[in-house]
Amino acid sequence: MELLYYVRLARRNWPLILLSLVVAVSAAVAVTANTPPKYVATISMLVSGHDKEGSLSTAYQAGILSAQRVQSYATLLSTRRVLSRVTDDADVERLQANITAEAVPGTVLLRATVADPVPKRAAELANDLGASFADLIDQIERPTSSSRPTVKVTVVDHAEVPQEPVSPKPLVNLVLAVLLALLAVMAVIVVRDHLDTTIKTPEALQEASGSSTLGIIGYERDAKHQPLILRNNGRSSRSEAFRTLRTNLQFIGVDRQPRSLVVTSCLPSEGKSSTSVNLAITLAQAGWRIVLVDGDLRRPTIPRYLGIEGNTGLTDVLIDRARLKEVIQVWGEPGMSVLPSGQIPPNPSELLGSGGMREVLTQLTETYDMVIIDAPPLLPVTDAATLSALCDGTLLVSRHGKTRREHMVRAAALLASINARVVGTVLNFVPPRHETYFGYGYGYGYGYEPEVKRPVGV
Repeated sequence: MELLYYVRLARRNWPLILLSLVVAVSAAVAVTANTPPKYVATISMLVSGHDKEGSLSTAYQAGILSAQRVQSYATLLSTRRVLSRVTDDADVERLQANITAEAVPGTVLLRATVADPVPKRAAELANDLGASFADLIDQIERPTSSSRPTVKVTVVDHAEVPQEPVSPKPLVNLVLAVLLALLAVMAVIVVRDHLDTTIKTPEALQEASGSSTLGIIGYERDAKHQPLILRNNGRSSRSEAFRTLRTNLQFIGVDRQPRSLVVTSCLPSEGKSSTSVNLAITLAQAGWRIVLVDGDLRRPTIPRYLGIEGNTGLTDVLIDRARLKEVIQVWGEPGMSVLPSGQIPPNPSELLGSGGMREVLTQLTETYDMVIIDAPPLLPVTDAATLSALCDGTLLVSRHGKTRREHMVRAAALLASINARVVGTVLNFVPPRHETYFGYGYGYGYGYEPEVKRPVGV
């Protein structure tokens, strides 16, 4: 994987990384504050052999004897027999856990360290240990009670009172905690990213759908309550994004411009209805003759978005209860035409696939430059697939961080099985911090933009 991948991953998840660092630093401070200090005092002893006659050969043999036994003495130093000479029997086990003895390699030196929370007591215990151990060796290394010992232990470096504790080490604890936290949180982030199959980039959306991404719609906090791009006089990032979608839609096929477009998604709550409405408004602002059809005969939402009456509409036309011209409403300053869904029927799929629906589409495409149909989601019901088979093109809407790759693959395969034309996709609800990865952003402001009045048929 490239380094840029990890950098972007860390940038997208910086709150989690920051939280883990705060927890790690807090834990390191708490552990350091609650760990009692430990001071270490060190004593060095020399193990030597006695030569009775003073000859060179005898002295050499005594030296060999000392080197052989110094390893055993290192183990003997921390035994209960030795420690009982230094402290009470009740403290022998505690002292045993805080004593380290070792033989210096290549020498006959023995080094012992004593750790204790009190620096002065650590030095006293180490010096008492050296003196007691020398006396013990003097006793056990005598062949007889009246003879000289064959091996002698001499303290050559007495323990001094330590000035600095060896633990805790605040800086070491802090660095170790930070490193462990970074490794752990990055491992979690990478694993979660690999297990996460939701679509978050235009590249992933294009790969899953097999079609190009025509628009990237950013997330705005106020969009839930004010979904239309007309607020703030159309000066917002979402307004600019829909203008970009409108421009890209003009170039999807110069010789085969779609006159009827189905806007749908894989599952509910992915923003296909708001995309349909705002795309229709944007096209109408550019001078196109637009009719927005509420083709969701199960959960119609267009009247709620536009604030119009929706009890009479498409279903009334399909069952010959009303004529098409009677149910089309004109909305807003751009003069956009809207065809509501009407009453919710018991058989929406049959109505949308009927000959009456084909006739309605024929009349609308002859009258308007573009017919935009807000259809139900593809995967739960067949309504959108039925409409896609009748129309010139389909626009698939995907929600950032919610639509899964496998769902988009199934939706694209479903449309391909009925020979429906997917003109492109839209990545919706993209968080602001991700927009800079996908293009130039919106740093130029929102001044006056001359509208290009170019209907589809021209």
